[in-house]
Amino acid sequence: MTKLIIDVAGEDIFLMIINNNDIYNISHKNSKTNYEKLMILINEFLSSKNMKLKDILTIYVNRGPGSFAGIRNSLSTVKAIHLAKKIDYYCYSSKDFKDISEIKYENIPILCDKFKIKKNLINPIYIS
Repeated sequence: MTKLIIDVAGEDIFLMIINNNDIYNISHKNSKTNYEKLMILINEFLSSKNMKLKDILTIYVNRGPGSFAGIRNSLSTVKAIHLAKKIDYYCYSSKDFKDISEIKYENIPILCDKFKIKKNLINPIYIS
């Protein structure tokens, strides 16, 4: 069961693949150019691990708070993947995980289950 975590709300573009017991991650500079090629970055990352988008079962995307442009682009990309490939997604925020002091990316899928984050629902939190 392969999962993809996308976080573009912070200072870097962060991607993580969780494939059974294997965990891979990569980060890129958060810039307008990288926002615009987010799908290319995702495909290159998957390809570097001999995977394709069709191998992903679920996507977890950070909905903020954070950068307006980053959140907008990541949510748009994930929604497009969902529509084209029928891959389910969860939009999470660190604010969703009350009383958890340190959130590790590899725990996001478990936390989404524990805190009953709704599937395929987008509700962004932008910093004004």
